[in-house]
Amino acid sequence: MDVALGGTFDPVHDGHRRLFERAFELGDVTVGLTSDELAPKTRHVERHVNSFAERKKNLEQELEPLAAEHDRAFEVRKLEESTGIATEPQFDYLVVSPETIEGGKRINELRHERGHDPLEIIVIPHALADDGDIISSTRIVSGEIDEHGNVLEDGDDPERQEHH
Repeated sequence: MDVALGGTFDPVHDGHRRLFERAFELGDVTVGLTSDELAPKTRHVERHVNSFAERKKNLEQELEPLAAEHDRAFEVRKLEESTGIATEPQFDYLVVSPETIEGGKRINELRHERGHDPLEIIVIPHALADDGDIISSTRIVSGEIDEHGNVLEDGDDPERQEHH
C-alpha cells in the first residue's frame, strides 16, 4: 500500500509524529513537503518558515527511524500546489489532520476527474498540549509550547525573551 501525506512540518511536533506513525503502519510513505513558494500560502498566521532544504533534512531525520521500525520505504517530494502528489494514481491512502479534511476531499474529486480510484482518507486527531489546546507549529514558533506540547513560561525560551 502507498500512503501520501503533505505539509510544511516546521517545526516537526508530536501531532505530526502521530500522522507519520499511522502512515507507516499503513504502507510505504510519500511526504509532499511544501515548496518555499507554497509554504507561506498554507499558513493561517504569517510567520517565518525555514527553507525547503532545512525542512526536508529535519523531516528525513524524523522519518528514518519510523521507516526502519515498520520496515517501510519513504520519499520526501516537493509540493508545488496543495493538491500536489496525492492526485497521482499509485496512492491508496491519504493521512490528514482534521483541518485538512477538505483538501483531502478536493484531492479525491481531482482523482475522480482523472479516472483514478479515490484515496481512503485517514483522519488523525490533533495532539493536545498540556493546556488542552492543540499542538501546532505556530504555537511552538511563538514560544507558547515545545514540540511535545509542554507549556513554556516566558522565561523558559531565550529566543522569546529577545522579542520582548
